[in-house]
Amino acid sequence: MSSPNESINRAIDAIQRIRTELKQAVVGQHDVIDQVLIALLAAGHVLIEGVPGLGKTLLVQALAKTFSGQSTRIQFTPDLMPSDVTGHAMYDVKTEEFRIRKGPIFTHLLLADEINRAPAKTQAALLEVMQEQQVTIEGKPFSVNKPFMTLATQNPVEQEGTYPLPEAQLDRFLLKIKIDYPTETEEVMLLRQVTAAKVGESLDVSPVSAVIKPEGIIALQKVVAGIKVDDKIYEYAVHIVQATRNWSGVSMGAGPRGGISLIRAARAAALLAERDFVTPDDIKDIALAALRHRIRLAPELEIEGYDTDKVLMTILEKVEAPRL
Repeated sequence: MSSPNESINRAIDAIQRIRTELKQAVVGQHDVIDQVLIALLAAGHVLIEGVPGLGKTLLVQALAKTFSGQSTRIQFTPDLMPSDVTGHAMYDVKTEEFRIRKGPIFTHLLLADEINRAPAKTQAALLEVMQEQQVTIEGKPFSVNKPFMTLATQNPVEQEGTYPLPEAQLDRFLLKIKIDYPTETEEVMLLRQVTAAKVGESLDVSPVSAVIKPEGIIALQKVVAGIKVDDKIYEYAVHIVQATRNWSGVSMGAGPRGGISLIRAARAAALLAERDFVTPDDIKDIALAALRHRIRLAPELEIEGYDTDKVLMTILEKVEAPRL
């Protein structure tokens, strides 16, 4: 049997190799890469917000390739039915029996594109899979592949034809990641990479190599679950979450799942930083992504130009971090 230190060192090595491979395909966006990795290691799902064309599909395909996994993309539209996502039973004339045709959700990494354009019923079907890790077709449960992770993109809500996701669904996402435009240097590199001796605009993940197998990701998730968390860190997470509930101008604070997400994500962040214990900085660094979709500001605060990130940063400044 290997010692705990050996397991940690092997996990750190595998994660760093995955990270390096992702950077072969995805130009810039280092924070986004790290946060997606944190969510995968913490066995969570992510909501990604940003305008189209910033490399979300490429990131998902490249990540799947690093662990020889499958990836699927579903374009959410107002007429998308739940069965288009989960699958359905169809009658086979030859055998005179119903056959189950599994939907695109039976994959490792699911890119649910523009999720906030989908009807509530379709969103609910996706929610069941995210929560239960299984799909019910014709009353029969089917387990999805493991690891399973949903990366849902949403357009900024001010765009036409979108509407906010219900709180119950938002709460199921471990992190909400914001993708910004690349820097000028990164955009030049991106143009060079995408247009160099290529016809059309196909995504290229050929530079990415497989580092481990899907079972390897599950093993990494188990290592993350065992990362040490001091009692003071648990208290710190609770103090931050409670502060969101009592903060002036916040109409809805984070629920208990906010604190749980902080700890789960901080454990993964610690391993990504090559440590086997969580520090207050791990909590601080992941707090915006873990909480920004769990609080709602009062209209008067939004009128004054505040957003959730600005409020959360103020809260993090005010809540005293423990000394370990």
